[in-house]
Amino acid sequence: MASWDDVRRIALDLPGAVEEDGGRTRSWRVGSRAFAWERLLRRGERERLGDRAPQGPALGLRTADPGVVDALVAARPGVFFTVAGYGLHPMVLAHVERADVEDLDEAITEAWWCRAPRRLREELGGR
Repeated sequence: MASWDDVRRIALDLPGAVEEDGGRTRSWRVGSRAFAWERLLRRGERERLGDRAPQGPALGLRTADPGVVDALVAARPGVFFTVAGYGLHPMVLAHVERADVEDLDEAITEAWWCRAPRRLREELGGR
């Protein structure tokens, strides 16, 4: 199972990625664009999710489009989920502690890919 240390390591290993600590939550950005972030769930969201809700924050991830959100949630419903408003936008939430490191590596890299400038995407492609 994955941990927030894995999230941090994967995100910061991507070209141009930086961590921003907002005090209560962290986000990972490439340039000025967030590609992953800690998302604190609201009380009503926790109530609707019940025991599917993470104990702490969820991992928010940018996706290429809302269709990718649907595909992730359908493929791994124990790991990926949405709350009101998230399914309408190209963003998905992940339950870090239920994910495999490989799940997170792929999802975080794809999130970064959606936000990174071409020169950095080319750098990653050359690795």
